[in-house]
Amino acid sequence: MGVNTSVKPRKKRRYHHGDLERALVATAVDTIAREGVPALTLRSVGASVGVSRTALYRHFDDKAALLARVAEEGFRRLHAALTESLAASAAAGADPLPAMGEAYVRFARANPSHYQTMFGGFLADWGRYPDLIRIADAAFSLLADTIRDEQRRGRIGAADPIELAEITWAMSHGIATLGMARHLERTPTPAEALAAMASRYLTAGMKDARNARR
Repeated sequence: MGVNTSVKPRKKRRYHHGDLERALVATAVDTIAREGVPALTLRSVGASVGVSRTALYRHFDDKAALLARVAEEGFRRLHAALTESLAASAAAGADPLPAMGEAYVRFARANPSHYQTMFGGFLADWGRYPDLIRIADAAFSLLADTIRDEQRRGRIGAADPIELAEITWAMSHGIATLGMARHLERTPTPAEALAAMASRYLTAGMKDARNARR
């Protein structure tokens, strides 16, 4: 008796509207984790999920639209992580910026596919995705508003809070990126702890932030 070696096409599943979008995003995240963003294609994601091209294009016009959705999910998770860190530091009466720096690095390490999509320069035209802009701005505003609060308490000097927020973000982002690339292994200190330490140093310097511009 001969063996049938033909490959049967994957049976297409029925999805509710929201379920299919979540399945496509989850599959994209898995693909990015295994192969990176450049290897991702809309068609391969649809094939992995087992849906028709028609169903696929009802949700995403192209690869960029799918990546925007992954990035949006990432910024939502980042916003939630920063919000949680703020609540914990407030409950402990502690300086919030080290906690936020630590939370940022922890988020990046826990969500590498999202992080790569959010900050890898793969989305050329953010203007196409107002929801992505809104949630990304909300995450940044959380940091800027925290700095304004610290200025009102006298813990940070009088300087442009947006500039200080961008400096703080760049520092945490650099530590997260270098840590994930295994470039911060000369010390046993974890990247999360380095971010908290760097935030404390930075906060100390920002007490006289106006003079730092000279």
